[in-house]
Amino acid sequence: MTSFKTITDKFTAWRRYRDAVRELSALSDRDLADIGIRRGDIHFVVANALSA
Repeated sequence: MTSFKTITDKFTAWRRYRDAVRELSALSDRDLADIGIRRGDIHFVVANALSA
């Protein structure tokens, strides 16, 4: 894998992570509770979901 490909892959993964965190953070606490996520767990949930 080229170094440019590695950099672009890491950047793409970071953007997916950031976008998912931003989207979940925009939800109300009630909406988050409906899907079983606490506000403090957003980063953990997103990181685990994207690593799967």
